Amino acid sequence: MPCQKGLRTGAASGIGLECARILIEEGAQVVLIDRARNRLNALCEDLGSNAKPLVIDLLEGSKVTAMLPKIEALVGPLDIFTANAGAYVGGASAEGNPDEWGRMLNINVNAAFQSVQAVLPRMIERKTGGIIFTSSVAGVVPVVWEPIYTASKFAVQAFLHATRRQDSEYGIRMGAVLPGPVVTALLDDWPKQKMDEALANGSLIQPRDVAEAVLFMLTRPRGVVIRYIEILPNSVDL
Repeated sequence: MPCQKGLRTGAASGIGLECARILIEEGAQVVLIDRARNRLNALCEDLGSNAKPLVIDLLEGSKVTAMLPKIEALVGPLDIFTANAGAYVGGASAEGNPDEWGRMLNINVNAAFQSVQAVLPRMIERKTGGIIFTSSVAGVVPVVWEPIYTASKFAVQAFLHATRRQDSEYGIRMGAVLPGPVVTALLDDWPKQKMDEALANGSLIQPRDVAEAVLFMLTRPRGVVIRYIEILPNSVDL
């Protein structure tokens, strides 16, 4: 993937960071977007000169809409966009906090869609580009203990595939990676005993596993699109 120019949102940790790392290893220049300025700057220094930090809070819609000129000032025309930022809320619908739901839906749905809208017109103009969403297996299998999160990922799948069909004539490929449980910050509220048991019994996967799937999707021949890849721990029965 030499000379490719990529962008990742939610890039300061977890899946976003590992995807940025693997793209840089393949020779791409990558703009990493996150709101955590100090961490983002430190990570880009560690990743090397092909990693470019761009501090944006994806909940600030006007900044998302205006981000493309800043990206192009760092790396030039954008070849790849990976929408990775996300939040998680589980629990029973009857007992949930609608304010927490709203924040999660803003990140998982509104910010993701708006980010794509910010970069898509220029890709259409150039008649090339690849867009990958970090979705979830919850986007195709309703997960009983996380109905609101599941709904957000079903929305991502619907937006992705409708938009993919709109824009395939311009040479733009769109897809999603759908992991099961991954060791990321979204699991920070798990009790230590639960986390230790999950790691021991193989019911979690690592961010690098997801990053390798994203790289596979992005490096297929230009005439091939992978709509989505599900990645599950072997011990998960879905």
